[in-house]
Amino acid sequence: MAVRGIRGAITAEANTAEAIVEATETLLLELVSLNDLDIDEVAFAYLTTTTDLDAEFPALAARRLGWVDVPLLCGHDMNVAPPNPRGLPRCVRVLLLYNTDKPQREMRHAYLRGAAAIKADLEAMRMSLEVPR
Repeated sequence: MAVRGIRGAITAEANTAEAIVEATETLLLELVSLNDLDIDEVAFAYLTTTTDLDAEFPALAARRLGWVDVPLLCGHDMNVAPPNPRGLPRCVRVLLLYNTDKPQREMRHAYLRGAAAIKADLEAMRMSLEVPR
């Protein structure tokens, strides 16, 4: 069985424990739904926040969802100097490593709320790198 990566991001309303946990929970539930995930097959989750979110660990949301056996790690995103179109305030990101026989191209990623800008940036980059057939 292969390990696949699943990405996601969401913006939190404020730098409060409640807002960070709510945003993270919303993001994780969306990724579970999009990919029909079996939590027992989540190998690892790396959760990051921008440096303006420090009121709570986003991993608390995963634990409250029952992810008690999933290895979790939290950190901060790089603080790239503005102006940078890929930098977002109050952003929670996740990288899940998931055990599955599905190919990587079938993994569904989620970019919610203000983090939809990340998806648009990724799509633009993908389009600029496509080679004509």
